[in-house]
Amino acid sequence: MEETPEGLATAAATREAAKRKRAELEAHGIIDDQPATKKPTVPAGAISHEVALPEGYVCDLDSQPELYGSVQQPRWAGTMAKEYPFKLDPFQSTSVACLERRESVLVAAHTSAGKTAVAEYAIAMAFRDNQKVIYTSPLKALSNQKFRELSDEFNEDVGLMTGDVSIRPNATCVVMTTEILRSMLYRGSEVLREVAWVIFDEVHYMQDRERGVVWEEAIIFLPKGIRMVFLSATLSNASEFAGWVCHLHHQPCHVVYTDFRPTPLQHYAFPTGGSGLYLIKDEQGNFKNENFSELRHVAFGIKDQDGNADGEKPAAAASARDGHDSGGRGRGRGGRGGRGGRGGRGQGGPTASDDVYKIVKLIKARSFQPVIVFSFNRRECENNALFMKGKDLNFNTQEEEECVEIIFSQAMECLKEEDRSLNFIETLLPLLKRGIGVHHSGLLPILKEVIELLFQEQLIKCLFATETFAMGLNMPATTCVFTSMRKWDGESNRWVKSGEYIQMSGRAGRRGKDLRGVCIMMVDESMDAHQCKEIVTGKPSPLLSSFKLSYYTLLNLMRRMENTGQNMEYVIQHSFQQYQFERTLPEKQAEVSKLEEEAAGIALATEEEYMQYQQLKQDIARYETVMLSTIQQPSICLHFLRPGRLVRIREGPLDWGWGIVVSVMRKAVAVNAAVDTEDMGPASAYVLDLLLSCDAASVKAGKPMPMSKDGNAEMHILPVPMTLLSAISTLRINIPNDLRPPEARRATLLTLKELEKRYEHGLPRLDPVEDMRITEPAISSAVQRIEQLEKQLSTNEVFKAERDATRYRAFEKKAALTTQAERLKSSMKESQLVNFRAEIKSRSQVLRKLGMIDEEGIVTLKGRAACEIDTADELLTTEMMFNGTFNGLDKHQLVSLVSCLVPGEKSQEQIQLTKQLAEPLSQLQQTARHIAETSQECKLDLDPDEYVESFKPFSMDITFHWSKGSAFGEICGMTDKFEGCVVREMRRLDELMKNLHLAAKVIGDEDLAAKFEESALTIRRDIIFAASLYI
Repeated sequence: MEETPEGLATAAATREAAKRKRAELEAHGIIDDQPATKKPTVPAGAISHEVALPEGYVCDLDSQPELYGSVQQPRWAGTMAKEYPFKLDPFQSTSVACLERRESVLVAAHTSAGKTAVAEYAIAMAFRDNQKVIYTSPLKALSNQKFRELSDEFNEDVGLMTGDVSIRPNATCVVMTTEILRSMLYRGSEVLREVAWVIFDEVHYMQDRERGVVWEEAIIFLPKGIRMVFLSATLSNASEFAGWVCHLHHQPCHVVYTDFRPTPLQHYAFPTGGSGLYLIKDEQGNFKNENFSELRHVAFGIKDQDGNADGEKPAAAASARDGHDSGGRGRGRGGRGGRGGRGGRGQGGPTASDDVYKIVKLIKARSFQPVIVFSFNRRECENNALFMKGKDLNFNTQEEEECVEIIFSQAMECLKEEDRSLNFIETLLPLLKRGIGVHHSGLLPILKEVIELLFQEQLIKCLFATETFAMGLNMPATTCVFTSMRKWDGESNRWVKSGEYIQMSGRAGRRGKDLRGVCIMMVDESMDAHQCKEIVTGKPSPLLSSFKLSYYTLLNLMRRMENTGQNMEYVIQHSFQQYQFERTLPEKQAEVSKLEEEAAGIALATEEEYMQYQQLKQDIARYETVMLSTIQQPSICLHFLRPGRLVRIREGPLDWGWGIVVSVMRKAVAVNAAVDTEDMGPASAYVLDLLLSCDAASVKAGKPMPMSKDGNAEMHILPVPMTLLSAISTLRINIPNDLRPPEARRATLLTLKELEKRYEHGLPRLDPVEDMRITEPAISSAVQRIEQLEKQLSTNEVFKAERDATRYRAFEKKAALTTQAERLKSSMKESQLVNFRAEIKSRSQVLRKLGMIDEEGIVTLKGRAACEIDTADELLTTEMMFNGTFNGLDKHQLVSLVSCLVPGEKSQEQIQLTKQLAEPLSQLQQTARHIAETSQECKLDLDPDEYVESFKPFSMDITFHWSKGSAFGEICGMTDKFEGCVVREMRRLDELMKNLHLAAKVIGDEDLAAKFEESALTIRRDIIFAASLYI
């Protein structure tokens, strides 16, 4: 990012304007910032402290218990490194005591509990002791915010290092992204020799699927003398994490944990399309079942105690219903991450935004503002905010409106005149003046920052935001609203997890200002009481490892470990996932012994008989599969599937037993269907309506399952795909014309049971050869073989026990115990180390074939260039450097082609490239295909087509035009991406260009390095690189 003197001066002026206007409003009594309540007293037992100690650990400080306490009960009676204008909470005091003992500490507490005070104390200690301290943050925006906050606190001796910017890198305290810290560790930076403390903010980010490995690598490779402070949301396995840190660094790691909320919360539900708030969880944490049941009854006409009438679908048919809940991309309102599953909203009826407006209006009437309205979809977030524009809703006084306009105008001063008149900037100001804002990752960074400043200064009272606003700086509100309880996580539209809800709802309730915080969730008929309770009363999520291997990691580790005697397995052996695995081994071994001992005590049949039973079952199933591929063909079986015919249904491991055909129908196929069911086999086009014997309890719960041995059976008509047909009987029975009365269905159940008793060796089945006239030799052979196997099975003691419920339950128990023991034994062998050895071998072969390491595993010059690429695919980027792809391009083509390597947002735009861009793209795709094919040769599961397609040219055209000097408004008109996404991708592109510049210098190609720098300069301008208001 360009920090021009003009831009930095504008940023500083904006911050000062905000502070000055706030002071003026306070002086006139327009803003009341005085505490409305006393600071809450933390009850005894609300915090817990434990410590993980290395074996045989002895600390000299324990000889001064009057000053330091003990390692088990730390206390600090000396002079504080930092004084606070308030009395520290017990968890803060305990954490400070741990820091003064020079020992690492994990502080796990709710949002807004005051974890930052602990981090500030560690920084103050570094200042006091003339040592350096590093503060890491998961996001660049949060790093910028924290840099400003710490600069104000510690008199400007604070630096900032992100991929965009470097300010005072030699300061006493340096704020940086975790990726920058990892890069410094790999390069052996001299700065780390002076560092005493590293603070990991939001360390629960370690479980992020894409970036979590960065935290693990940083923690693994930190020098042993450095102490760490981990700040996290509440975790269910905090002590396990501390044990890992202790194991890695052979030093104590304390855990200070509190689930105390400084401001108690009340949780309400609002029915979509309805009205009224229902208290579902009170301040003491009690879930109000009766209130939630009343909501479902009044709003949706659902009586929970009577069961769900439309739930009469077997698991086989439920997959179609659950497919909607799992949220395909673009289904339902809101598309990806939207409100999948929200039904009952007919055309012309109230919209989702109408519901949001009702809630916001109610909040304003009851003076529950400021409020944060959370959405899990950026479009929905924006639409809800813009919907308020047409309503008579104003949270601000005239004086506050004037303040907003002054601050906003001051912030926009750093933009060019033409950028200040952009539609999305002009649209936002009228909303902001009314105290309504919007905040999401697709917003321009400068707009997000000015909105954050206005919210902090209480000039925004209603903020529509996505969940990213729940991270970072302390920006609490009185109320939080959730517009949906589902979110798209990249794979499915799932329910919000309890840990996510805890994090976001923590924004409700301002400490010292509100008597209580209020959370309001909008729920639809798909949410039942169990699901709601699981979310609002569930425990915090555990911290899980997301460790994975990348070529960047491999190459840097190889380079780091040259001549050290260490090998590639070092980092895997020390990963959190491997630690978690090894920690469970003794417990698993004890469980295996217990299971085997219990199974041995059940003496029913010999082990040989049981093994024979299992083998016969498997063999019969195998031959049945051969038969079924033919029997299920509609041309063969439809003739026999008349009403009353008995058929057997099997769904994977679920055996539904014999059912009765009611009707057969062919599924309607949409004209524009994406998938032709005929392509999946003719049988997939048909559905059987069957009377099946179901477990009564499962039907009542809305998820019909096969009848259990001990359960009460009920017959229900369920739709079943023909592909689940496993046998057709020779028998047909008469069924009543009207199957709706329970008595009619009960009569068919009695008939079925009577037939099963009469045919004790099983109901007679249609012979595929004699009855169904199938002449294929393979089918005839399978029929004969099944007859032989079934004769053997009929003499088996285990099979005989199936007819004796008491004996069979014992057999089932023994089988379950044996299976469970075998499963545990198998899991004990599935070490991450074992799994990764094969991957390391294959990836090393790829690197060797591409010339990035030699036969001895030493990183070559080409590999060292790849070590510099940490913002894109390091193999493809480096291959293109060495095969001359970049050499023949001008500066505009170059930066446009490199944009394809930057991970970015998907777009629905049709890509139409000119020849000067299409040809370089073709070279990129050829190189990518070569890498993918090489990977396949080395036994890696990488599809060449998918790999090539992963490098999308969605940004090529807009990058080319921006590089050539087009205005920002013009390039935004060329794409359907959010403006903020365009900015973010351009800044990532600039980062990658810096990587390429360094890589070219590593290989000694100064001309190429200069070309990369010249090309980067063409995009580094104007609104995309406007200075942050926090810097």
